[in-house]
Amino acid sequence: MYFDNAEGPVFRPPSEAHSFILRVTVGCSHNACTYCNMYKSVQFRTRPMNEIMDQIHAAKPYAMHIRRIFLADGNALVLATDKLLAILDALARTFPRLQRVACYAGPRDMLNKTPAELEALKAAGLKLVYYGLESGDDVVLSRVNKGVTAAEAIEAGQRIVAAGIKLSVMIIAGLGGKEHSARHAANTARAANAIRPQMLSALTLMLYRGSELLEQFESGRFVPLPPAEIMEELYELVSGIDLPPAEHCLFRSNHISNHIALAATLPKDKDRLLADIAAARKELADVTDWDPYNNVE
Repeated sequence: MYFDNAEGPVFRPPSEAHSFILRVTVGCSHNACTYCNMYKSVQFRTRPMNEIMDQIHAAKPYAMHIRRIFLADGNALVLATDKLLAILDALARTFPRLQRVACYAGPRDMLNKTPAELEALKAAGLKLVYYGLESGDDVVLSRVNKGVTAAEAIEAGQRIVAAGIKLSVMIIAGLGGKEHSARHAANTARAANAIRPQMLSALTLMLYRGSELLEQFESGRFVPLPPAEIMEELYELVSGIDLPPAEHCLFRSNHISNHIALAATLPKDKDRLLADIAAARKELADVTDWDPYNNVE
């Protein structure tokens, strides 16, 4: 549900399917990652408060049905804290049954907020942040132009967790290609151990039209992993995740990009998850005509 006719496409996480999508920015302020084409068609801009309030007023007739709100577009946390607090206050006053406000955030957005600012946002109703970590490896992060080092990427996630905001971390299996698969798996596992998110989602690399990574593939500069090797990489990654026994991290690999849907709670289900990944690897071993574009339209 959204009430907006601003330029550009609208994206949201799968778990926000029934949320009111409130577009507080247009596009992504970084918009330079080589694997992504989501916001290539629009120029990033923040929305003035009158445009934001127009959307809120349009949704007001549905107030008794709105329990979740997602702040779009690509990294709403880039907004100044005072502006975000004003938006959260307006949402709390307009939607009496509101249970959760969530948003995407880039690592720089989180690093640019002080602990006190993040705690204030949490108190005002920001309950969940979706964070595309993608990799915990310096070489891979540099090659995909993520804009941060691994240490910075980890610190960004730790800041959200420390503020008491739930963190959903996304990683991309296959992002390092054949050349960097082993280091991508090992160092992404280390990053997950350091951040300790409440949710961890593993997507599979898709070569999107209009992305720089697709151009690298077509010119022979990037060699993607076939399905069975994606599972091998994921096996090594999950093997390296070592969370405290009392932790409850929901692991999901059920995005449209994934070859096999997987679900577990870590660390409790780690052995079972590894067995499921091993079975998937065996099932996919005979796939020889896989589509390197991974069914992208």
